[in-house]
Amino acid sequence: MTRIGAIARAVVVLLMAALLAACVDRPAPRQPPPPPPTTVAPAEPTELVIGIDDLGAGFNPHLLAHQSVVTTALATLVLPSVFRPDETGTLHLDPTIATSATVVATEPFTVSYELNVKASWSTNAPIAAEDFVYLWEQMRSQSGTVDAAGYKLITDVRSRAGGKAVDVVFSRPYPQWQQLFSALLPAHILKDAPGSWTGGLAGGLPASGGPFRIASVDRARGELLLARNDLYWATPTALDQIVLRRVDPTTMADGLRAGGVDVGLPAASPAVREALAALGPGVRIQDAPRPVVTGLGMRSDAGPVSDPRVRQGIAWTLDREALRATIAPDALPADAFGLAPSEPGYAPTAPDGAPVRPDPGAAERAFAAAGYARDGDGRWSRDGQPLRLVVGAAAERPQDVRLAEAVAAQLDAAGIGAVVVAPPAVDLFGGQAVPATPPPTTAAPTPTATPNLSPSPTPSTVPTMTPTPAPAPGGGVRVDLMVLPRVVGGDLGSRLASDYGCPRATTGVADPPATPTGFCFPALQPILSRLLTGPADPETVAAVERVLWAQLPALPLFQPVTLVVSTPTADAATGIGPGPLGTGPVTGAQRWVQPGG
Repeated sequence: MTRIGAIARAVVVLLMAALLAACVDRPAPRQPPPPPPTTVAPAEPTELVIGIDDLGAGFNPHLLAHQSVVTTALATLVLPSVFRPDETGTLHLDPTIATSATVVATEPFTVSYELNVKASWSTNAPIAAEDFVYLWEQMRSQSGTVDAAGYKLITDVRSRAGGKAVDVVFSRPYPQWQQLFSALLPAHILKDAPGSWTGGLAGGLPASGGPFRIASVDRARGELLLARNDLYWATPTALDQIVLRRVDPTTMADGLRAGGVDVGLPAASPAVREALAALGPGVRIQDAPRPVVTGLGMRSDAGPVSDPRVRQGIAWTLDREALRATIAPDALPADAFGLAPSEPGYAPTAPDGAPVRPDPGAAERAFAAAGYARDGDGRWSRDGQPLRLVVGAAAERPQDVRLAEAVAAQLDAAGIGAVVVAPPAVDLFGGQAVPATPPPTTAAPTPTATPNLSPSPTPSTVPTMTPTPAPAPGGGVRVDLMVLPRVVGGDLGSRLASDYGCPRATTGVADPPATPTGFCFPALQPILSRLLTGPADPETVAAVERVLWAQLPALPLFQPVTLVVSTPTADAATGIGPGPLGTGPVTGAQRWVQPGG
C-alpha cells in the first residue's frame, strides 16, 4: 500500500467518525420546572340572614299545629302551588307549575290542570297527579287541618298524560277552586310513610318544588338554612342561601347593628319596639299582621263546656281586653269569627248582648241557668261537683302558654277551678284527649279566702296543676278550653265552613274528623254549605256571625303582628315589606340579592 492510500483511508475513517458522532442524540436542554398550581379559594356563598323568634313546631303548612312565620316562608319559597297571590292578594296561575287550569265541565263540576312538563321535585321525581291525590286524601281525612272544606267537596282526582295532567271532580260547583292545591307536598316520599303527615314534616321538608330547598335544620341552635335549588327549572335565585336564625327579640337590635342579622321578623311588642328604636331613623320597621287569629276554643262535644250556657258564662267572666293587654299588647283586637282585623271589610260583629266584656251578673245568670250555684267558698258547683276546667295551650307556642295561664287565673278568681296543660300542638289540635303535661314553667297557686271577682287577676296566681284534671275516656285528659289559632286569608265562605261546620261522611271517609273543639250546630250547617259553594254575601255572613256569638265555639281575642325590620342596606337588596297576608314578608325572596353585595 502506498503512503498516499494510507492517508486516504485515515481521512475516510476520521470523516466516518465525525458523521457517527453527529448522528448521536444530544441531551435536550433542561427545562425550568413548571410553576406551582395557583390555589383559588372558593367564593363565599351569597346569603341573607333573617332573625326570627323560633322555628316552630313543624313545617306542614296545612296543619294548624305547624302554623308559624317560618312555615309560611317555607310554603312560599320551597313548596309548589298552582296559584299564587300577587301584592294585592289576587290569585294568579303560576306557570312554573301549571300551564293551564280551567273548568272543563259543570255536570259534574270538573277542573282540568295541565302541569308544566319541566316541573319536578329536587329528588328528580316529577311534580304530578299523585301530589294532588295525596294532598286531597290527607285534607279530607286528617284532623287539625287548615281550610279543608273545599277539598271535602272533591269526589275524584284523575291522572292523565303520565301524571302531567289532572282532572279534579267535585260533588257540587265550587267557585273558589283556585284556592286549592297550594303548597303541594312530595307524595312519592310521604304517601307510604306512616305518620308522615305530621311526624315526617316536623323536622323539615324532604324535597323542594320551588326556587329554594331546605339544606339543614338545627333545632338546638335554632337555625334553618335555605339553599338554592339547583334542580329548579325556572329562573334561579339570586342568593345562594337564606338563613333563618333564632334571635332573642330583645337583642335583635344588636344583631342588626352589628350586621349579623340583615332582616328581623320578631313578634311585635312594646319592649321590642323600644329596643329597635335605638337603631335610629335609618332602620325601617313595618307591621305585618300574621294570617292567624288567636282565640279561646271551647270544647263543645263533651264535658261541662258542651253546654252553651256554660260557654256564655265563661265568656262573661273573662276580661278579653286585659288578656290582650297582658299577653299581646301590639296585636289587633279581634271581634269577629270570620274576617281578621287586617282584612278588607272587617268590622266587629258582636250583636247587642254578646259577651264581649266581663259582666259578673250576666255570668252568674248564665251559670245558674246551667244548674250551677256558688258553694260556701264562693266556688261554682252543680250537684255537689265543683266546676273544674282544663285549659290547654301548645307547648311549642310560649305566647299561647302564657295566655292559657292568664285565662286560668281569671277563671280561678271568679270561682272556677282551672288547670293548665301544655301538650304538643299536634296532640292538642288533633285529638280528643291529650297528655296531662304541665306548662314549662309553673307557679304555685295562691289560696283565696273569699271570692275574688276581679276580671283581670295577675297571671302569677295561676293554679297550674291543681286541681288534678279528670281523665278522659281512653286515657289522657280532655281539654275544655284551648288557645286556638284560626288561619285567615283566602275565601271567607270556605273558612267559615272549615272552622265551624259539622263533619260529613263521604265516599272513602266514613268517619271524618271533627274540628279541634268538636263544635257542630246542625241548624247552622245549611247556611255554611251555601257560603261554601256560593258568594259570601254580607247578609248570610252576618247571620252566621250572630249564631256563632250565641253558640260560642270559640272566643275571638286578637290577630298577632310581626315586625318587619330592615336596615337601609337590606332594604336596597330586598325591598322587603309585609307582603300578601297568605305568603308574608318573604314573598319574592328568590329575587333578593346579598345586602351590600
